Amino acid sequence: MFLDLIRRRNPALVEQVIALHQAGKLPANTYVIDLDAVEANARHIAGVAGRHGLKTYAMTKQMGRNASFCRAAMRGGIGKAVAVDMECARATHRAGMGLGHLGHLVQVPRAEADAAASLVPDHWTVFSLEKAREAAAAAHRLGRRQDILLRIVAEGDRFYRGHEGGLPAAEVALLAEAVDAIEGARFAGITSFPTQLFDGASASVKPTANLATLERAAEALARAGRRGIEINTPGTTSAEILPMLAAAGATQVEPGHGLTGTTPLHVVRDLPETPAVVYLSEVSHLIGGEAFCFGGGLYIDPVFPDYPVKAIVAREPTVSDAALAGVEIPVPASIDYYGMVDASGAVRPRVGDSVVFGFRPQAFVTRAYTAGIAGLSSGTPVVETIHDAFGRPADWPL
Repeated sequence: MFLDLIRRRNPALVEQVIALHQAGKLPANTYVIDLDAVEANARHIAGVAGRHGLKTYAMTKQMGRNASFCRAAMRGGIGKAVAVDMECARATHRAGMGLGHLGHLVQVPRAEADAAASLVPDHWTVFSLEKAREAAAAAHRLGRRQDILLRIVAEGDRFYRGHEGGLPAAEVALLAEAVDAIEGARFAGITSFPTQLFDGASASVKPTANLATLERAAEALARAGRRGIEINTPGTTSAEILPMLAAAGATQVEPGHGLTGTTPLHVVRDLPETPAVVYLSEVSHLIGGEAFCFGGGLYIDPVFPDYPVKAIVAREPTVSDAALAGVEIPVPASIDYYGMVDASGAVRPRVGDSVVFGFRPQAFVTRAYTAGIAGLSSGTPVVETIHDAFGRPADWPL
């Protein structure tokens, strides 16, 4: 879905990925990131956020917690990460990022509470008072007091299946007192997810009921005498929607796909963020009228309806329509060992050809590599360290 956008707005990324792959500098099954564009995108988002008094934490899971990606975001002015889980916290810490937010979406397992506390997160989200006590005890053992965010929920809020959890929003004032009473804890604020989502009918990002729940809870906390409450508002995030979030009372935002210009809103509108990531594969073999390309990261984000998948198939750098071929992606129930490229049309794939896709990635749920390219904006592309999907340096080539 994003390939046409990338070909139009960042053709050098596609062209240089092909050139670097053919030169043996990039492996197949790799999400390749334009680090210059990420830095510029981060700088724009951080600038708009700063003008609206918003703290900005980078969500790095989509790019596999790649250290080069993290450092590009830091150069752009976003110095801290939101960690979706403990592996995310470890990877961003290795990359040199501060930890702004931990525990949301994934709660910290009990046996990892001490490790989490040692990373000194600014904010730690809990779905229950039991989890607040675990976080507080771990912080207290280190001589710290941990700022706690409560994930709250009210009737009518929207959660993805498998994301449910939280404390009653109607009881937020009492819950805040309960957190403050725990040794090693301090109530700091509230959060939910998703607080805004792309709406296909209107081709815009709209607030969800969850954001209204946060607004009502903030009002209840203010009536109880609470001041300086943090309101964390994750969801589809780009600079475009930050004024709306600030008007709703948000204090924290967590761009992920906004950093790579690959939110759904970027498909329908040319926003300031430049599209900055492609998925690279390679033709493995041919049989019948199909060319099979290596998989591992053939991820179609379920937020989108079904659409015809295409890729650039070439050995020479190009973004030409003449190099576009249709590709069949295995269904989610199958392992994506290969994608099947149509070899019966004008494009005649050969073994070893580069195959470049435009996805909205979630690299951390794949078995793909991630690699950052620096210097695209100056015409001097250099591949930085290649990582696995967990943000660890990869042994490639061995």
